[in-house]
Amino acid sequence: MKIATFNINNINRRLPNLLAWLRAAKPDVVALQELKASDGEFPAAAIEKAGYGAVWRGQKTWNGVAILARNAAPILTRDRLPGRPGDHESRYIEAAVRGIIVTSIYLPNGNPQPGPKFDYKLDWFARLKRHANTFIQQDLPVVLAGDYNVAPTEIDIYPTRSWDKDALVQPKSRAAYASLVSQGWCDAIRKLHPDKRIYTFWDYKRNRWPRDAGLRLDHLLLSPALASRLAKAGVDKKVRGEEGASDHAPAWLVLR
Repeated sequence: MKIATFNINNINRRLPNLLAWLRAAKPDVVALQELKASDGEFPAAAIEKAGYGAVWRGQKTWNGVAILARNAAPILTRDRLPGRPGDHESRYIEAAVRGIIVTSIYLPNGNPQPGPKFDYKLDWFARLKRHANTFIQQDLPVVLAGDYNVAPTEIDIYPTRSWDKDALVQPKSRAAYASLVSQGWCDAIRKLHPDKRIYTFWDYKRNRWPRDAGLRLDHLLLSPALASRLAKAGVDKKVRGEEGASDHAPAWLVLR
């Protein structure tokens, strides 16, 4: 079973790129972020024609998350993160697919920091940790997939000091990610590639893609019930170099 996460950065604008990748990579489940489309603008017909069922929660202009399943209909289990009823941003969705719960997470960026946006990021992380712990306590087969907007360690960002003040690499951001993982989650890519510089995001600015000046922001965390089934994990890096590409590339794993 192949499960992927992909920040598509505007699903309608990048639809040809997405469909081409689906045809080539044939993932069984895909978590999408940054749809940048309302519910009614989601290209359900094109996704269905490509062989994928879908659940989604859109948002006009920003945010938006979805889960696609190949030759299957994802069963929606939750379309928002619990813990803050007044939070209406479309940043979380989860669904059951073939006996596994898969999330699509679009964690807040947090810039500029310090400030209310960074506080929101840390609060969102805390809520995610509380919700994730319920999966651990019930020993459920879960993949926490998504764009976490955190480069967890120095090996997850190209050698530079230019991002030192960015929310993506702040000690509190990294500590929040580490605290989540410490519940018992397995970071699939880091588990299989412990010392390799692997990136999933290359900013459009400052020639960062040609320079391979990337960050690993997109993560796939496996619950203990699934960790022993991890067989492969990686990033479809070449997708980032295609014409009209998102600034992210799909990260993926394969379960035995």
